Parts: sequence; structure tokens; C-alpha cells
Amino acid sequence: MNAVFPPLAVGGPFLTIRKFAVDPYTLDDLVSFGTLTYQVAELLHACVEGKANILVSGGTSTGKTTLLGVLSSFIPPGERVVTIEDAKELQLRQEHVVSLESRPPNTEGRGEVTIRDLLRNALRMRPDRIIIGECRAGEALDMLQAMNTGHEGSITTVHANSPRDALSRVETMTLMAGFDLPVRAVREQMASALDLIVHLSRLRDGTRRVTHVSEVGRMEGDVVLLQDIFLFDYRAGGDLEGRNAGALRATGIRPQLTERLAERGVKVDPAVFDHEQSRWAVLARG
Repeated sequence: MNAVFPPLAVGGPFLTIRKFAVDPYTLDDLVSFGTLTYQVAELLHACVEGKANILVSGGTSTGKTTLLGVLSSFIPPGERVVTIEDAKELQLRQEHVVSLESRPPNTEGRGEVTIRDLLRNALRMRPDRIIIGECRAGEALDMLQAMNTGHEGSITTVHANSPRDALSRVETMTLMAGFDLPVRAVREQMASALDLIVHLSRLRDGTRRVTHVSEVGRMEGDVVLLQDIFLFDYRAGGDLEGRNAGALRATGIRPQLTERLAERGVKVDPAVFDHEQSRWAVLARG
């Protein structure tokens, strides 16, 4: 809930309420909404189970937190999970979950506890996974370091307009941490820490869709390579009711990430990356 009163609000007080469902959305719900496909769902399930580090990006109100909650449901029940949020929104069903919430300063400007403070403290709690509701500032540096120092399988979200913009945002937020770090060093940290970027967009018809699933690759020169595994195909246009008829399709490229997942005992069916999607189209219709 957010309230703004005069004189800051011109014309009267304004109250904004974000209401969340009592029962969180499940994977089947997102598939039925058209947010993602069963192909993408199987890949994401394998990535979470295989402890890949995932960055969920998107604009305001694109469903990042909803998708984050669904991804969190794939975490095995025996692992210790620490969630860090500004306001508690995630509803995890696992048994070993520690939920932390930041605190704003009081009227005297004291008592503030930031996301970064909670993240530093979480590293002392022996977590198997760290989930940050959203990175907005210098905590991005601590998150990258955690991903690179044994806390694999961590997930967070950022505001961005594309996967490439998401990397730029993380780079900018890392530089906001207050350390004079070379840009190349920051990008090497990102290339080493992040495995997958899942980008959501809100289309013109109001629907929320996963439009990119991109693998974060190695450094080439001063650029972090991105490889699109799934892309949203806009060429189908819209139907008679104005709804977007496009679909999320595989590019036909098999990510190198699957080799690391296989080493951890998690296998991904090669049919997931089939560009034609013939077998999965039947499952989706069923």
C-alpha cells in the first residue's frame, strides 16, 4: 500500500493498493495464461533444480515477482532458502525458508535496514539459496559475489527493457556500491555469476509474456555474450479481439548450460530446444 497526501499530492490524498492472490500462481497457471510454454517451463525447472543463477528482468508490472515465486517453487524441499524483499510478497511452500524484510528509516532518519544489509547478514546464515525480490542499488555487487562464492542457484529480479539492458542495469547498480571498480572487472563478475536471463514484457493487449530466455556466456573483448534460447515471435500479429497471437519459440540453439546441469545429475530433453515445437504443441493443446 502506498499513500500520498497534500501538499505532496495535488488535488487530494491518493491511495495505491497492490493486491496479491491468497494462493500464489502455479506453473500451470502461467502456461494457461500464455506467459510461457511447457518447453520453457521444463528448461527453467531444470535450471533451478541444477542450481543455475537466474536473473528475471522486465518493466514495471510485467510479472517478475510472480515468475520469481514460480521459479522458487522448483527448489528442492530439503534446501535452506533465504528470501530478502522490501515488502514480503513471495509465498514459498518449502519447509526451510527464512524470510527477511528491509526497514525504512523512521521520522528521525534512523533505524534503516537496507536490502544490502540483509544480504550481508544472510551470508552468515548458511543458506543453500538466496532469493532477492529486486536489486535496485549496490546490493547487486554483493549478489554477484554471493553467486560466485558458493551460493549457486540464487535468483533475483531487475527492472530492464531487454536482457542486454538488464546486464547494463546490473553493471550500473554494481558501480553504485561505492567501490572504484574497473568496468571490465564488473563484467567479468557478471559473466561468471549469471547463467540465465528470463525477460518478461507487457504487450499492447495487456498480456504478460516471457519474450526472451537468454544464456549469459563468456566475455569476448569487453562485451558479455548473450545467446537467445527462446524468443517471442511477434510476426503472427493479433486476432479479431485485438489479442497478440504471437508465441514463444525456441531458436534451435542448445545452451552450454545443459552440460553443467548434466554434471549435477539434471538432464534436459533435447526436444525442448526443437525449433518446430511439434511434440510440445500437442502437449500444450492437451
